Amino acid sequence: MNSKYKVSKYHSGRFENIDDLVSIEEPLEISIKFKEKNDWVTRILSITMRTPGDDEDLVRGFLFNEQLIKDIKDIDRIESLGDKVGQYNIQNKILATLNNSENINISKIKRDFMTNSSCGVCGKSSLDALEIIKNNKTNPDQPKISKEIIIESPSILRENQSEFSKTGGIHASGLFNSKGDLISVKEDVGRHNALDKLIGCTLVNGQINPLNQFITCSGRLNFELVQKVLMTDIGIMIGVGAPTSLAIDLANKFDITLVGFVKRDSFNIYTNNKKVIVG
Repeated sequence: MNSKYKVSKYHSGRFENIDDLVSIEEPLEISIKFKEKNDWVTRILSITMRTPGDDEDLVRGFLFNEQLIKDIKDIDRIESLGDKVGQYNIQNKILATLNNSENINISKIKRDFMTNSSCGVCGKSSLDALEIIKNNKTNPDQPKISKEIIIESPSILRENQSEFSKTGGIHASGLFNSKGDLISVKEDVGRHNALDKLIGCTLVNGQINPLNQFITCSGRLNFELVQKVLMTDIGIMIGVGAPTSLAIDLANKFDITLVGFVKRDSFNIYTNNKKVIVG
């Protein structure tokens, strides 16, 4: 989703007034409704800045990736709320109703998400929120992908971004199979939101197959992006930019193959190179 803005462009020694397409950024207030004992409770969970569109997938991915729910089927329904507002005439509130109280991490909700956030970890209440609730590592050996597929995946991702070619100001995450075929791609002004949308969409469509897939993201890779991928059990993650130290530590702990700085003829493998075919 984008909008036209008037800009003054400097090129070849002169200025020119042009219309430029810019990616839209709008707040989304995410609330959840769940049963606590015998009473239905509604809480505002988070406020995130996102590109409007695929909001339901964003919420699905967010709830699953943060392990507030254990199964995508724990979401009974998702509905947009409130009046359409602003110059883009869109709804900026969304409510997810959860149907399985036993699978809802209510203590985590109360502890970590009573403040708002624009990028996951930023809005959590304490460093205790970085604790990973994960009992199993990813498969240490599978899938295996070739160096050619690693190098090609960012280009394939960009070619399939509908908004990037228009605005140049939007991130993407893509799910690929081990042969390098793109399964799904999602875009957003926020890297975390793009990945939440991707995982939410592919989970609800039953497309996740960890032993035959990897994820490629635009931009750099930080702790939370790796954490989100870890929750799907997918064991290979590729980024166009650099990983952070905490992202590397997390990937190393769970046998994720973390690849960064992918260029036309080079890339860096930061953890577990056993899944990369270099011959």
